[in-house]
Amino acid sequence: MQETSISPTVDFDQDGIQHGFLKLPHSDDTSAWGSVMIPITIVKNGEGPTALLTGGNHGDEYEGITALLKLANTINTSDIKGRIIIVPAMNFPAVANGSRTSPIDRGNLNRSFPGRSDGPITEKIADYFSRYLVPMCDYALDIHSGGKTLDFLPFAAVHRLNNAAQQQQSIAAMKAFGAPVNMMILEMDATSLYDTIVEAAGKIFVTTELGGGGTTTPETMAIADRGVRNFLIHAGILQAELEPTPTVQFMDMPEENCYVTSEDEGILEMRKNLGEDVSEGETIAFVHAFKKTGVPPVRYTASRSGMLVCRHHPAKIAIGDTLAVIAEKVEAC
Repeated sequence: MQETSISPTVDFDQDGIQHGFLKLPHSDDTSAWGSVMIPITIVKNGEGPTALLTGGNHGDEYEGITALLKLANTINTSDIKGRIIIVPAMNFPAVANGSRTSPIDRGNLNRSFPGRSDGPITEKIADYFSRYLVPMCDYALDIHSGGKTLDFLPFAAVHRLNNAAQQQQSIAAMKAFGAPVNMMILEMDATSLYDTIVEAAGKIFVTTELGGGGTTTPETMAIADRGVRNFLIHAGILQAELEPTPTVQFMDMPEENCYVTSEDEGILEMRKNLGEDVSEGETIAFVHAFKKTGVPPVRYTASRSGMLVCRHHPAKIAIGDTLAVIAEKVEAC
């Protein structure tokens, strides 16, 4: 594989604060010799751990983008020991477009890892993270929310790992983040995720789902802002005291039947709110046909007992969309 075409305008080994770009050449009809300029901030003070903080893996998920832009504007070198790599808009073309995927190649960055240096734009970004940024870090935090098509009960999450020590370290970092819910998450397809690449490299990794609907709220931003600081404190990089966290619910998604998939096109009428308990077989939603009248709605029931932690957003739904996610309460992760 050839060397990356991405060139950083920052020095990863230089002490102090640097604001710059990951410069990715891209020629199109609007700019013959243009570049995709992915913003990056490096904060370094001597020796110590490195944390890689990312938002905008999907361009319509705004808690991470906002929290990391705020951090880049307010962090002081004197407050840290080690290094922080901040990338608020990981898939910059998608963030600029306000879309989940890149408008350049329709690439979903979080389904493009490990990427290719000679691939389309999105795979080039994935390749740079896989081969250059991830190896630099000890801790990685990737902040997600539901974007325009899902809404989540805010949670921080880790995955089940074969390395027990790595998993326990990731769980400890998740708990320090301080979301209202800590989740052992089961992905629908983990093969090409950023998460999988980071974990395979042996790094301590935490991800989140902090709301959705293509917006932020004061509640979700408070969770993100506190979580980023607490994550850095836990890593031993930010020299401060952990901010007390609210009562935490531990949850698990142990099986594929946690996902309820729509088999109908129509208008979704949820009958349960996020955070409500449900019983297996209980009605959670109806899908109403809208292309003709006189068609009875289709009833959807809970696939298992637990708590509703995710719902489709907005109300218009298609066949194959995730309608809801149900997780079970556990004593601890």
